[in-house]
Amino acid sequence: MTGRTAPAAERNREPILGVLRAWLPPSGTVLEVASGTGEHAAWFAAALPGVTWQPSDRDAEALASIEAWRASAGLANVLAPVLLDAAAARWPVAAADAVVAINMIHISPWAATLGLMAGAARVLRPHGVLFLYGPYREGGAHTGQGNAAFDASLRERDAAWGVRDLEAVCAAAEGAGFGLADRVPMPANNLSVVFRKSRHAAVAASPRLRDQ
Repeated sequence: MTGRTAPAAERNREPILGVLRAWLPPSGTVLEVASGTGEHAAWFAAALPGVTWQPSDRDAEALASIEAWRASAGLANVLAPVLLDAAAARWPVAAADAVVAINMIHISPWAATLGLMAGAARVLRPHGVLFLYGPYREGGAHTGQGNAAFDASLRERDAAWGVRDLEAVCAAAEGAGFGLADRVPMPANNLSVVFRKSRHAAVAASPRLRDQ
């Protein structure tokens, strides 16, 4: 089987990699939630040989595509994909040094975001990193006309989907015991948002925080 492709994965992988290099540990396990096609898993694992990449998804077709990309890449540091529902009370991965979720929050119900925060809090080791990427509203407004149109199209497909308010996402993360560590503007009006597992994390104390 040939793995599925998503044009956005090739476009955004270099900018995302730059942020991951800054924040992921040099070694350890990275759990990717909602790996989708599996392209990112194979590509990031090749670019970050010191980490072990654990892809996952809740969709059977996605899991098959991820496995196809893994087999094609032939990398020892990409594990077999696991079935994982972000909203579930239990995840099949017991521990990780970082959790990554790319373009997931807006294409899932809000309950999945809350589950992502709770699950990451369960599996991450102290000071572990939670990395999110995608479009967000800020201050109650979209950051571009393209995002507004995208949001409308998402809600037409599923009323439970949609571009989320960054403030609400940060509040959910804080409630799960995470502190905001970085906010990085990305191409096409997207953001990389980085949290650390520490209820007492102080945003202002992070040397990498970009207040933009």
